[in-house]
Amino acid sequence: MLDKMYDNAVAEVMSRCANDLQNQVALVGEVSDGIERLQDRALAYVSRSPAFEDADEDVKRQAAKFVVDDLFQLGPIEELLWDPEVSEIMVNSPDQVMVERRGKITPSGVHFFDEEHVQRTIARIVSSDGRRCDNQSPLCDCMLHRTGAPFDGSRVNAVAFGIAKHWTLDVRKFRNDALTPESLIANGSMDENMADFLQALVLARMNIVIEGGTGSGKTTLLNALSNFIPDGQRIITVEDTAELNLAKSHVLSLQSRPANNEGKGEITLQQLVINTLRQRPDRIVVGECRGPEAFDMLQAMNSGHDGSLTTTHANNPRAALDRLQNLVQMSRAGANMPPDAIMKIITEAVDFVVEIKRLPDGSRRVNNICEVCGMQGNVPTVGSIMKFQKTGVDSNGRIKGEFRPTGSRIVSEDHKERFYSNGVEIKPSWFDNGGLW
Repeated sequence: MLDKMYDNAVAEVMSRCANDLQNQVALVGEVSDGIERLQDRALAYVSRSPAFEDADEDVKRQAAKFVVDDLFQLGPIEELLWDPEVSEIMVNSPDQVMVERRGKITPSGVHFFDEEHVQRTIARIVSSDGRRCDNQSPLCDCMLHRTGAPFDGSRVNAVAFGIAKHWTLDVRKFRNDALTPESLIANGSMDENMADFLQALVLARMNIVIEGGTGSGKTTLLNALSNFIPDGQRIITVEDTAELNLAKSHVLSLQSRPANNEGKGEITLQQLVINTLRQRPDRIVVGECRGPEAFDMLQAMNSGHDGSLTTTHANNPRAALDRLQNLVQMSRAGANMPPDAIMKIITEAVDFVVEIKRLPDGSRRVNNICEVCGMQGNVPTVGSIMKFQKTGVDSNGRIKGEFRPTGSRIVSEDHKERFYSNGVEIKPSWFDNGGLW
C-alpha cells in the first residue's frame, strides 16, 4: 500500500498521463481487457517522475497501480474489494478507512488524498446504479456494479459532507458463494444438532424471524436456511438492496426502488410484499422488516403463507417481537390499533425467533432459538429451545462455548401439529440437555 508521502507525486503523474491512458482504454474497449498494459504505461510515467527517482521498483509499481485504479476504477478501495478476507469497507474520512476481516474491524492501511477524492469515488459508484449523492440527495443506498467481479452487487451506503463531518462511504461486500448450513457448522456458528432443528423448522413450514444487531450475520443465516426449502417450491424474495443469494431453482427476486429526482417512481417494500400475494408464492422471504411492510408480512403469515422468513434488528427474541410491534404501528393500518391487538397478531404469525450475535472476538454464533408460545394476558411468551453457552476464552482471545438444548420442549399444539402434518419428526435430541441447565 502506497505511503501518503507520495500523494502529491502520484497526483502529478495522474494529471500528466490521464489523457494517454484514456486513449488506450478507447483502443481496447474495456479497462479489464487491458489492465496490465495500462499499468505498464503508467509505470513509465512514474519512472520518469523526479519524485520517484530514488524509490524502489515495488513502490513504483504500487504507484502505477494506484494511478490506474484511481483513473478507471475505485481508487484506494479497489484492492480492498478484491481482498477475499475483507467483508466490509468503511470510509470515515480521507485518512481513516477501516475494514472488517473475520469479524474484526481494523485500519485498512489505505487512504484518500482529500474530501474531493472521496466524493469522486462515491460519485463513480452511485452513478453506475442511477443514483446520486450530493447536497440535494445527501443520503444514498445503492449497489456496486462490476460485471464478473466477486463483489458485484455489494451493498453501498454513502453520506454527503454537511450531513456527516466528512464524505463517508460503506461497502458491505456481496458473497457470490453464499454460506451453506454446512459452512456455518464448520466455522462454529452453530452445531449439527442446532442445524438439524432449524432444518426441521423450515420443513415444517414455521414462520421464522431472524434477529440480531448490525453485521451480526442475519442475511447470511437467512441464505443458509433457504437451503432447507424443498426444491420446486416457488420462493419470492423482497429486499431494499439485493443481498439474498438463494440456492434454489424457482426464485423470484423483487427489489424496492427510491423515487427519482422528480420525486416519482418510488416502489416501497410494503408495495412489494402486498404484490407477492398475487404471485402464488409457496414461501415469502423478506430480507429485512424495518418499516410498515412488517404489517403486511405478518398478515401474509397469518393468511396461509406458512414457512415465510424475514430478519429484523433487535437485541434478543423478546425485543424482536417488540420491534415488530413498533414497525406495525408505523403502517396506516396499524397506527390506531391497540398495542395488545398488534402483539396478538404478531404472536399468531411468528412461530420461532432465531437470534444471531457477533461476539467480541468477531465470531458469529446462533445464540438462541425461541418458540413463540402465544400471549399470557397482554404479554407475549417465548420459550428458549437451544442456546449458545459461553464457557471461556482461549489464549488467542477466541470465545469458547457450546450449543446446548435448554431442556424446554415445544409447547404450542399448533406447532406440534405443523410438524406432524408436514411429515417432520420431532427428535428428543433437540431437547435433551443432559441436566446441564
